[in-house]
Amino acid sequence: MTDQGPNGQSAALTYTSYLALDEVLAAQRPRSDEHDEMLFIVIHQVYELWFKQLLHELAHLQYMLEKVDTAHSVRTLRRALTILKVVVAQIDVLETMTPRQFTSFRARLDAASGFQSGQFRELEAVLGRRDERMLQPYAKGSEARDRITAAMSRRSIFDSFLAYLAGSGYDIPSSHLNRDLRLPWEAAQDVQRVLVQVYGDDAGPSTVADLLVDLDEGMQEWRYRHVKMVERTIGSKAGTGGSAGVAYLQRTLFQAVFPDLWAVRSEL
Repeated sequence: MTDQGPNGQSAALTYTSYLALDEVLAAQRPRSDEHDEMLFIVIHQVYELWFKQLLHELAHLQYMLEKVDTAHSVRTLRRALTILKVVVAQIDVLETMTPRQFTSFRARLDAASGFQSGQFRELEAVLGRRDERMLQPYAKGSEARDRITAAMSRRSIFDSFLAYLAGSGYDIPSSHLNRDLRLPWEAAQDVQRVLVQVYGDDAGPSTVADLLVDLDEGMQEWRYRHVKMVERTIGSKAGTGGSAGVAYLQRTLFQAVFPDLWAVRSEL
């Protein structure tokens, strides 16, 4: 492979050009001279890169589920879970920053806030969240708003899982398969009865189901570690950009992404 070099000549592809390292390594622009601001920027940029990869993997997962491809669904879920573990582990690095170190440059963040992460909101929508309030931080016509809106209008991971189960021969009611995808999924006893059967069969679909439970648990672990990191850094202060900070994050804890998969645990 070659890139176009000066004077129209072809330049050999290099590690630097392939990874666009000149652009990537120039993207850290601290607004203060404080030593710790660089860490804060790098960590959050890496988060965004992992969110991008998770969205990429989950789109592939939905494609494989809807093809009723168990093997590739399992592989994709395992990769997504490994990425999520890395995302959670990065909090350990961020927690090396003391509250005083963060305060030293916090005022320079102005209205910037993690609540404005369009990719994380899109990830929530892919996982099933349907909440118009997620759109408020984004201007009409912006790419982030359009992507979140689109994700809230198509099948979630659980909807694709139901299609996968139907394709695998399980009796999923058509009312669930053809539901209004703009509405949040509500736990359903008829689906839970099918899930009990899935686990009883102890075949490929039960493996997929358990990996989805792992994904749900991983998201809950991320939220817990995130809120405790914020609490130890800023306490009960409002978040940057006027967000509710810890108070809001605490309300998101232990909210199941796939409630039916948890509801059936006592039936197994």
